[in-house]
Amino acid sequence: MRIRHLLLAVALTALWGFNFVVMEVGLRHFPPLLYVALRFLLAAFPAVLLVGGPGVPWRKVLVAGATLGIGQYALLLTGMRAGMPAGLTSLVVQVQAVFTAVLAVALLRERLTRRRITGMAVAFAGLALIAADLGTGGPIGAFLLVVGAAFFWSAGNIAVRNAAPPDSFRFMVWVCGVAAIPMTALSLLVEGVPRLEFSVEGGLSVLYVSLVATLGGFGIWGFLLQRYDASVVAPSALLVPVFGMSSAALFTGEPISPAKLAAAALIISGVLYASTRARSLPSSVSTPSVQAETGENRTRATEMI
Repeated sequence: MRIRHLLLAVALTALWGFNFVVMEVGLRHFPPLLYVALRFLLAAFPAVLLVGGPGVPWRKVLVAGATLGIGQYALLLTGMRAGMPAGLTSLVVQVQAVFTAVLAVALLRERLTRRRITGMAVAFAGLALIAADLGTGGPIGAFLLVVGAAFFWSAGNIAVRNAAPPDSFRFMVWVCGVAAIPMTALSLLVEGVPRLEFSVEGGLSVLYVSLVATLGGFGIWGFLLQRYDASVVAPSALLVPVFGMSSAALFTGEPISPAKLAAAALIISGVLYASTRARSLPSSVSTPSVQAETGENRTRATEMI
């Protein structure tokens, strides 16, 4: 990867990591379900009028919207509102890559290798360490909501892999579009009619998560994937919790305990180990094999973001 593209990938992970702090700020001004609805509404409109159709059957867009959109973010923001701090949330949701591997075995009949089993065990050890560090007085319920969000993220990864969209950015715009209306209805049903009180901080938060983190982030991600294999680009997403935890410590004063650092090391190393392939093939591997591996790597990209 060229230096300027590498710096762009690092900058993107910084934007996504800081996004957790921004969401925590936004939750001071909006109830969680309404906040999710506003994110999707601004990310989808007017973009859906400019990008063309999703390029895949609508049923596949709806499944991705229900899992990546409604399921993931409803639980994620509710968990953060219930007490999960931003930095820790950015770390815990990375286990979605582990859940994705499990669902791929169950639903897509992929092979569960010893390498993946080992990586998943290491990552789940990190989760167990976080749960133990929270203790009986900590937000265990909020922690479980974030773990549930990671599971829905993994289900969405399977939906995206099954859809195989020709343009990931255009597809994600439509995913936001199909999730926006039911998310708004769910917010009205659960949280009631919102009291419209303008706040600069809250407004900037919604603009950041919708335009910068969602549209801008996936635009940059798609730009990088057009130029490099996903196996080169995707591991950079493991920097997201690094920036998430450090920005939370810097801007919100969230403490980083030795237990959190140890858990971060376990989760990130476990996910990285499970998501990569051992280099055992000779360089003279046949062209069809190379193409097959490249295709698999590209579908793996969504698991890492």
